[in-house]
Parts: sequence; structure tokens; C-alpha cells
Amino acid sequence: MLERLTPSRLRANLYRILDRIAESGEPVEIQRKGRSLRIVAEPDSKPDLLKPHPDYLRVPAEDIVHMDWSGEWRP
Repeated sequence: MLERLTPSRLRANLYRILDRIAESGEPVEIQRKGRSLRIVAEPDSKPDLLKPHPDYLRVPAEDIVHMDWSGEWRP
């Protein structure tokens, strides 16, 4: 749920609110002069979003390059 704050409440708790946005990723909306302003955390970079796949083969890349796959290949 989007939290809505007044500018005064934001100012009184600025660092706590910014830390919470950074940790949770949930935006906060501030009402100011009849307009809505949002503070939103920047999305994580793509490599940070990668998930480990423990079921995949774990060997050094050099070993895979030199493996003979010719018996597995089918036209």
C-alpha cells in the first residue's frame, strides 16, 4: 500500500523514511500544494536480479570449453 505523507512529516523523519524506501523498495507519496510527489527507489541493476541455479553443472569454464560434445550432438 502506498504511504502518503505531508511535507512536515517527511521533513521530521526524512532519513528514517529514505532508509525504509531503500530497504523495502516501496515508494512514498507526498502531497504538496495539491500535487502528488513520489519518492521511489531506483531498481536494482540486472546482475543483482540474477538468481542462483544450484542444479546446473558447476565446473570451471575452461573445462567446459575443452569437453568433447560430439557424441551428444544430433543433426
